[in-house]
Amino acid sequence: MPQHGESDHRSAVDILIASDRVPANARPDLLTEDDIWTLLEEVKDPEVPAVSVVELGIVRAVRWDGKELSIDVTPTYSGCPATELIEELITEAMRAAGFRDPKINQVLTPAWTTDWITAEGKEKLRAFGIAPPEGSSSKLTLLGEPDVIACPHCGSNDTERVSEFGSTACKALYRCKECLEPFDYFKCI
Repeated sequence: MPQHGESDHRSAVDILIASDRVPANARPDLLTEDDIWTLLEEVKDPEVPAVSVVELGIVRAVRWDGKELSIDVTPTYSGCPATELIEELITEAMRAAGFRDPKINQVLTPAWTTDWITAEGKEKLRAFGIAPPEGSSSKLTLLGEPDVIACPHCGSNDTERVSEFGSTACKALYRCKECLEPFDYFKCI
């Protein structure tokens, strides 16, 4: 905190992120769309808390005209059980920043794809012990041949799929034959 007479040069976004509640003087009208994107980077995916909803690529657009805030979100797949919770977390984060009635729009077209996960998001998945999606599904995969998935723990390609479904429907369960660790693989969609 600055001493009496000194100014606090932190941005409004830094102050809002650092606080657990809305400051009495919260002024969302001073925030830009870039500031809102920064706030959204703090909203974690409830099923994969290592990545934010921005890194996951599900936040498609932010519109802020100084009065109304509208955020477009595309679920990872239709029926994803985390969709409603993600929308609630985004709404809660925006209300904490002082926005009274943020509008969250569920956008289904175009459908979400793992190509929308940012490079930083993929690295965070790997560091969290989840093998990130590697490009799009190959023709061999589509014909039933398993993908070669590198172990996020040791990097070995000597892995095997244990189950088509892992801890969530969007992940498959693998095991590394080198380090013997099980891991989830975020399936290409």
